[in-house]
Amino acid sequence: MHKNPRALPRSQSTAVSGRGRLLAAILLLLTFALVAAPAAEVQARAAPDSFADLAEKLLPTVVNISTTQQVESSEGGIPDDFRDLFRDFFERRGQRGQEPQPAPPIMRRATALGSGFIIDPSGYIVTNFHVVDGADEITVRLADDTNLKAKLIGGDDKTDLALLKVESPKPLPAAHWGDSDSIRVGDWVLAIGNPFGLGGTVTAGIISARQRDINAGPYDDFLQTDASINRGNSGGPTFNMEGEVVGVNTAIYSPSGGSIGIGFAIPSVMARNIIDSLRRFGEVRRGWLGVRIQTVTEELAEGLRLPNTHGALVASVSPTGPAAEAGIEQGDVILEFNGRPVVEMRNLPRLVAETPVGDKVDVDLWRKGERKTVQVTVGLLDEAAVAALTPESPPKEGQVPTEQSLEGLGLTLGELTSDTRQRFGLADDSKGVLVTGVTPAGPAAEKGFRPGDLIIEVDQEAVTTPEDVSQRIAKAKSEGFRVVTVLVRRASGGDVEWVALPITGS
Repeated sequence: MHKNPRALPRSQSTAVSGRGRLLAAILLLLTFALVAAPAAEVQARAAPDSFADLAEKLLPTVVNISTTQQVESSEGGIPDDFRDLFRDFFERRGQRGQEPQPAPPIMRRATALGSGFIIDPSGYIVTNFHVVDGADEITVRLADDTNLKAKLIGGDDKTDLALLKVESPKPLPAAHWGDSDSIRVGDWVLAIGNPFGLGGTVTAGIISARQRDINAGPYDDFLQTDASINRGNSGGPTFNMEGEVVGVNTAIYSPSGGSIGIGFAIPSVMARNIIDSLRRFGEVRRGWLGVRIQTVTEELAEGLRLPNTHGALVASVSPTGPAAEAGIEQGDVILEFNGRPVVEMRNLPRLVAETPVGDKVDVDLWRKGERKTVQVTVGLLDEAAVAALTPESPPKEGQVPTEQSLEGLGLTLGELTSDTRQRFGLADDSKGVLVTGVTPAGPAAEKGFRPGDLIIEVDQEAVTTPEDVSQRIAKAKSEGFRVVTVLVRRASGGDVEWVALPITGS
């Protein structure tokens, strides 16, 4: 298409009638509109000419944090003359006939530096838990160089967040939370903090990625940014271009310890919930569903007749938990929680933990080839209740008479009897079909089956005899499926998990 429709050769333009010219012009305009409209939709905002106005507004809301604590000194931190004198004193006690004693540890005061930001004019300040963990004394330095003693209101090591409180004679400038869910990869952000103890420092960059899992804790969901973040930036804020906090800087990836453009921030949607709980209760009160879950692999998705690998597969359900009361069953795949999709298994714990205790929410499930919705009232996370999901005792290995062999799968199965329960250390009320033999290098061996495992379900149907297992597999094969889903209680560790077992060659 020509940029200028008036620049057509004269011989062409004179051949077009007035009506034709009008139609051509309309067509040209429509074509331009169709081409230009999508481009306008995806066009990002240009970088500002300067961040100065925004930085000037936000700098007073960011503070420097220093802590001190008593720690046991290593020998490397003590002068040689003093260390030798200290040892000699206690050794001579033994030479004088007194009871020799080991030298007591030498204590020293250690200091640490970090960052934080004010979220309330009354003096509430957010920082990282690792900045203040174990501190005997916490000092906050404001942007005007005022030093204030801070009190730790509460901290959460699982998300690395902490809330401090200072007393100030006048209201303090406070930052405002933003919506980290609305920020996109490529959006501009500002990071402000106290790198290497230098004081208030502003750096700019973009959001490089979202939902990063860096194995820092059970609720990893970090924003990644290339804004320079270094030691001492921990606990400082990441701002969007509206001057709202969208993240709390907490970690960097760096072989050298300095910024290489890979920094991580806790999203504000998560941080705000944690901080609100710390402020209200002095502790984090997380939501609890009462399920053990596992990843939906491609093979499991096929076995469960799922169209994709999205969701969290329920491996077991606490009999007294909210999920059981709502009717969630072992073998269900949770696809959505409270209207938010569970794309990966690791998304679910965070979504549940962020939900206020007592809220009634919709949970979308995939159960035996159909999608359904149940309502669950979110409970309070209780470590004792979570521990109750772990089986009490793992089975022991042993040899029992063979009941039936599934040669194509490399499995030998036997029924549960009082004798086999005793041999494998199984509880009297244990149910399922016992794996008594596994052929090396067979399909079952490749999936980790071993003697002593218990097969509880096949394709979400309970099995109690080897014949039940054989029939379920034959049924799936006759219907054209290549795998079956098997619920197994492992002999090693006693964990319950779903396994996709190939049946093509069986």
